[in-house]
Amino acid sequence: MKAFLKEVAEDLNARLGKDLHHAAIIFNNKRPVAYLQHHLAAVIGKPFWSPSFYTIQEFFAMSSDLKVADSFTQFFTLYQQYNLLLKGEGGKEIPPDIFYPVARMILSDFAQIDNDLVPADRLFEELEDIAVIEKDFQHLSPEQQLFLEQFWTSYSTGKQKKHQEQFIKMWRRMPLLYRAFHEELELKGMSTMARMYRKLAEGSAGNPDFIKPFVKGKLVFAGFNALSKAEAVVFKRWNEAGQALFYFDTDSYYMDDEMQEAGLFLRKNIHQLGLPNALGVSRPLIRSMVKEIKVFRTQGHTAQAKLLQQELEADYPVLDALDTTGKVAIVLADESLLLPVLQSVPSHYIYDGVQKELPLNVTMGYPLLASSVFGLADLWLSVQSAYLPGKKLTVNYREAEAFLSHPLVGMDASHRNEVLSKMLSMQQTEIGQEVWREAGILAGIFFQPVQSGAMAIKGLQDIFRNVLSVQLDAGLLRQTEADLLIAVITELNKLFDSLKEYASTLPLNFVLSLMQKAVQGIAVPLSGEPLEGLQVMGLLESRSLDFEHLYILGASEGILPQISVSPSFIPDSIRRAYGLPVIENQDAISAYMFYRLLHRAKTVSLVYNGQADDSTTGEPTRFLRQLEFESGYKFSYFEQSQPVTTADRKHLDIIKTPAIQAVLNGYLEERDSGPILSATALTTYLNCPVQFFYKYIAAIKEPEAIAEQMEANQVGSMLHHLLENFYAELKKSGPYITADQIIVQKESLSRLAKEAYTAVVFKDTPPAVFEPGGMQQVILAIVMEYARVILEHDQRHAPFTLLALEDKVLLNFPLQVAGKQKSINLLGIVDRIDQKDGITRIVDYKTGRDELNFSSLDDLFDQESPKQNKALVQTLFYTYVYEKKKNITGLEPNLYLVRKMQKDGTLFYQMVNRKRLHLQTVELELQKQDFQEKLQNKLEEIFNPETPFIHTTQPENCQYCPYLSLCGK
Repeated sequence: MKAFLKEVAEDLNARLGKDLHHAAIIFNNKRPVAYLQHHLAAVIGKPFWSPSFYTIQEFFAMSSDLKVADSFTQFFTLYQQYNLLLKGEGGKEIPPDIFYPVARMILSDFAQIDNDLVPADRLFEELEDIAVIEKDFQHLSPEQQLFLEQFWTSYSTGKQKKHQEQFIKMWRRMPLLYRAFHEELELKGMSTMARMYRKLAEGSAGNPDFIKPFVKGKLVFAGFNALSKAEAVVFKRWNEAGQALFYFDTDSYYMDDEMQEAGLFLRKNIHQLGLPNALGVSRPLIRSMVKEIKVFRTQGHTAQAKLLQQELEADYPVLDALDTTGKVAIVLADESLLLPVLQSVPSHYIYDGVQKELPLNVTMGYPLLASSVFGLADLWLSVQSAYLPGKKLTVNYREAEAFLSHPLVGMDASHRNEVLSKMLSMQQTEIGQEVWREAGILAGIFFQPVQSGAMAIKGLQDIFRNVLSVQLDAGLLRQTEADLLIAVITELNKLFDSLKEYASTLPLNFVLSLMQKAVQGIAVPLSGEPLEGLQVMGLLESRSLDFEHLYILGASEGILPQISVSPSFIPDSIRRAYGLPVIENQDAISAYMFYRLLHRAKTVSLVYNGQADDSTTGEPTRFLRQLEFESGYKFSYFEQSQPVTTADRKHLDIIKTPAIQAVLNGYLEERDSGPILSATALTTYLNCPVQFFYKYIAAIKEPEAIAEQMEANQVGSMLHHLLENFYAELKKSGPYITADQIIVQKESLSRLAKEAYTAVVFKDTPPAVFEPGGMQQVILAIVMEYARVILEHDQRHAPFTLLALEDKVLLNFPLQVAGKQKSINLLGIVDRIDQKDGITRIVDYKTGRDELNFSSLDDLFDQESPKQNKALVQTLFYTYVYEKKKNITGLEPNLYLVRKMQKDGTLFYQMVNRKRLHLQTVELELQKQDFQEKLQNKLEEIFNPETPFIHTTQPENCQYCPYLSLCGK
């Protein structure tokens, strides 16, 4: 079956012959041009002078001496004229950022009014007063009149009058704004495309003789469907003058059936407007053969693209042919599927045992939004928007890292790591400008704050020019990225030209938002041959084109046809009265584009998303249901189901291999230095032996990172540091500490908290001057409040004698390992040792959710028990090590739980018959002896070659484990 454009080529050759080169051939878009040229060459069979090709916009624009104003010029012109009207009414100017969304609606309404030749003054005057509307629209049906009445009652009763007044004021301005807007554009030598359409239709075009070069030939309009009133008037005029030919791609399937929405506009064009179809009467193309329709239901949006790789295999023989023109196409009814499709379609295929390249041509163009170029632009806009006037210029560390790691920045890896390491050592979430002195020229430009809209546009242009130059010099720039960079620079030039006379009055943030809107819609064509290989296009690009094998993706109800309508100030009933576009028009256009694809197709695969979301219902397009009912086609249904299985929980015990045992033996060697076992290491083993292995045997460290939110352990470290310095300063005047001394020393808490913060966060590289920011001040306040709780407790129990602070005690502990006598160095770091009333106390500070209550010592060492108390294990560990090292007895373990000490005290306790039995009252020395035995058994288990490191069975122990991804739990 011949393609539509081949039929056009044959008819044009037969009608025009040698005068073909005098013809102007006009399409809706540029895509069909290459196809028609191909068919003309095949039909004529020898060299010939080509006719001229235009899109309808290009051709109509030739009728005017004015330039088409871009969207930004239109906005600023409308904004200027609107504020002049407000000023004339004695009102205040509206800010541009508030007016922008309103302006888009107004400009859309103005364009529709011009395209459909609506008398603007009359329309807006009738909208001004509902009473006038009802009087002048007596010809409307009762249903339409009822709708007009309901237009106002859709507002709540209390606000109805206010809304009416606002709308009436707006509509009253519209005729004045409409005229002023177009007059101002003309003074600038510009016009809107819709205004050019209107002037051409009304016979007032500035260049009415623009069609003279085509008098010997014809004005050929191919593939049109829905016409605006302006197009209809012009087409009819040229048809009556014998100057035009019209090629409509029709089918009797929907042309002869008034109920078929696909033929709505074509029936109007041919029967009402009298535009003859040069190809003659409609033929039964859709029913000419029984087609195979495959319908795929997927689970998810992007899953629609995943079907392609498998389904395309059937079409590899077609793609292997010498001439693949019009053979295979992927049509995206949902254009957001472009990237998933590009990622799913293979670059090569195997046919007859030979690997071959799969030619791919994408008409839609590669979107800037999906590129690294937009990522860099968006990052710069985010940085500039975050700068606060009059404040110290800093950027969030995440944005700094994103910049340094961006592929287009082109920073040497070693240089980048050096700068990142410096940022890491600073441990600041806000990075100052001094860092960028070391990050290169581009960083200096990138993080330089702009002061005005004009500077902002030029600043982003300079960044992309720099990137373009550096990437070209390095030979790293791909063609797509180069095209996108040039397109961005060009678009920013247009924006700069549009707002240069307003730049001084526009808020910077508004200009930044305009810049984002300007670049995010950019797309550049991908390299490819439009007549060869696999064609990828949107539904609009498929107009006039025919393919034998079709894959239509996004064939979901809500997408095909779309259920959304553009916002408008003109109510639906008024739009219908004046013939402006309504939702049914959109449905009819979508229906035609869908049915037209079926004219000459042999096989069709429809893919839709079976999951409901904001834009779709989870059902296939209604057009599929219509075909099922009336076409007689063969339908095959397939369900793409993703297998969902739960992975078996791994329980991999880590056997103590010779290499692992060698590391363990390092702890058992008799020497003063070397590996030591701390209380934290012991509680880690009790928490999970595998975690102990990763941390202390495999020595896998967590990667350092800038803490955006202070970790709990860091707050605890700060508190320890603060209290150590607090009492160290008091101890200088003697170990005897009184309540009065504590009260006086508390005045230095602010200084001590800052010193603790710098020591913990900045470690070896503290800043010369530490000026805490907002979150840092919050952390300091928390640390000082924790310290006050402890110091107030100490005040109440003073006086006491301070014996030691942060005392490190190393004890050589004997073990039996594999039948041999060994020993290990146990390290205890005691926060504080003090004495009161003859009792020597070990004090440990805790800021977390630890408990003083414990069940039994057996539970402390039972790794399967949910009743562990790690704080008690650590405190008893310190007590045991300190007593043995100092050869003393009677130490009392105390735990200062900041969150609970005011209520629960500082002594561990068991609940027996609803009474608290503190650790010191339940035969403390026997408990210590029992602890020693259990400690020895657990340590011998750790170093026993026959005992593997096993996973914990307590899920809560895994919750915050840094090695969770490694162990497979």
